[in-house]
Amino acid sequence: MNSNSSIDIREVQLPADIENIKQLWTDYLTWGNDRMQLLYGVHPHNPQEAVKEDIKNIDKFLPPNGRLILAFIDGHACGIGCLKSINDEIGEIKRMYVDPSFRTIGAGRAILQALLNAAKEAGYQKVRLDSPKFMEAAHSLYRNVGFREILAYDEVEIPAEFRQYLLFMEIELS
Repeated sequence: MNSNSSIDIREVQLPADIENIKQLWTDYLTWGNDRMQLLYGVHPHNPQEAVKEDIKNIDKFLPPNGRLILAFIDGHACGIGCLKSINDEIGEIKRMYVDPSFRTIGAGRAILQALLNAAKEAGYQKVRLDSPKFMEAAHSLYRNVGFREILAYDEVEIPAEFRQYLLFMEIELS
């Protein structure tokens, strides 16, 4: 990446972006699974199966109640983030990931801001997320924009036996 590169954030265009989505989700879930195995000795899911299931149910991440955002640098898809509905008042951020070679340049912050803007547009009053405890840089970003830690929420997709390895966070939208 050169110093003149800029981050382009946009909603996905289907079906054109499907391969970028699959690749970034697979990279994220594989990286996360590998770190969970290394740090905690657990393997929460099969990344390929999880991606296949998410692709099958991709509509939950699309308007009007959700969003699927991609970040590009010099035409290369380098990050992704999703918003889905928990209920009429609460949205949830899922699968937020930036390729490690593109971190620290603001792509994560740009994706997060796009998702929070989309949550406001969808009428959500709060946004929640779960994040593995080892993702300290992500937690710092979330706290920086106003997220605070909460207890695991009823609608969380994470099986109970893995929740001890995650942080749960929430932001009130104004």
